[in-house]
Amino acid sequence: MKLVNRTLAESIGTFWLVFGGCGSAVLAAMFVDDAGINLGIAFVGVALAFGLTVMTMAYAIGHISGCHLNPAVSLGLVIGGRFPAKELPAYVIGQLIGGIAGAAVLYVIATGKPGFDVVASGFAANGYGDHSPGGYSMVAALVAEIVLTFFFLIIILGATDSRAPAGFAPIAIGLGLTLIHLIGIPVTNLSVNPARSTAPAFFVGGWAISQLWLFWVAPLLGAALAGLVYPALAGSRGSEEGEGA
Repeated sequence: MKLVNRTLAESIGTFWLVFGGCGSAVLAAMFVDDAGINLGIAFVGVALAFGLTVMTMAYAIGHISGCHLNPAVSLGLVIGGRFPAKELPAYVIGQLIGGIAGAAVLYVIATGKPGFDVVASGFAANGYGDHSPGGYSMVAALVAEIVLTFFFLIIILGATDSRAPAGFAPIAIGLGLTLIHLIGIPVTNLSVNPARSTAPAFFVGGWAISQLWLFWVAPLLGAALAGLVYPALAGSRGSEEGEGA
């Protein structure tokens, strides 16, 4: 498959991840009807939405691009020997373009409701300190993002190992991302994905841009550690290309 095709698939997949995951947080997490009844999906529903975006795209484009949807995943796969380093820049650019496009469409929809304020709402951006949903510190956010990304990559590397049961990787990865969100949403709104973090921050600006560094550094570091640990643990490279988000 040509690199341009695979990069386009990454853009489409990351669009879906941001639009579906962040869209569930912005549009559906706290939906109150005319009677004042909260029909929202809350953070459990948001966590499930992120997992479903990855699982559905893994089946849709996994055979085209590997369905990384995430610069940290692509880096972890490079370090783990599953993905060529020379193709990393193209994948990251494709993921960023797709993510920002997904956030742009979400912005158009969300601002169609009178009174919606993208900055006041937070627009599903990731943050720490005053911008953490639970008020967690920068250190807590940094540790959480590193550890959660590390285990996400361990799941991806293990599930896509050629010795793992065939055909179940997208399910394991999707459920893994759901679990990670259940843990991390109260801390940072959960990133583990620099493209997912950059997309809403692009529209929120201000504090979201100033805190964005953490949501690049921590996921990349966690993914790199997993890329080193898994091959040492498993004793083999396993499959030649991974899936994830």
